[in-house]
Amino acid sequence: MATVYYVTHPQVRIDPAIPVPRWSLSGTGLARLSAVLGRPWVRGLAAVVASDETKAVETASMLAKAAGAALLVRPGLHENDRSATGFLPPPEFEATADAFFASPETSIRGWERAVDAQARVVEAVKAALAEAPPGDLAFAGHGGVGTLLTCALTGEPIDRRHDQPGGGGAVFAFDRRSLRVLHRWRPLEDPRIGEPV
Repeated sequence: MATVYYVTHPQVRIDPAIPVPRWSLSGTGLARLSAVLGRPWVRGLAAVVASDETKAVETASMLAKAAGAALLVRPGLHENDRSATGFLPPPEFEATADAFFASPETSIRGWERAVDAQARVVEAVKAALAEAPPGDLAFAGHGGVGTLLTCALTGEPIDRRHDQPGGGGAVFAFDRRSLRVLHRWRPLEDPRIGEPV
């Protein structure tokens, strides 16, 4: 059985002067990721597929280098489009994200609708799975669309209660052939990553 790991980028350097998709990993994020690069699930990767956002490419590059795996950057895996508002202070962002998940068929403050982001990321993941080499894979992506992907794979309605733990740097896993979710979000540091529930 080949396993797919969806890995969200860990903590980033928040800079309101830089567009959010171009943010980089922070020192904390880099340290968290570095600490798990020797784990068996990382070493077993045949390829790592990244969103084209800087923080995701940085995450994917570190995973791919540790595994000696191919690195693929694919369109369609980016976070939900929030360019209508740009950077929002954390309390305002959280309130807007709550509304995004609570009303998936509505554009909240000009953001991409959750149903559209979900359809996009599901299509991009399936296309990447068809093109990637055989074996275990990782996707380096984002918490919002990762949550939408888990909802699609489990057949559950879009709901923020399925979101990753705060801070990012979380992993869920699914079977590459059947797309059955093996486990939901676990922190990068969790030794049980890859083990079914």
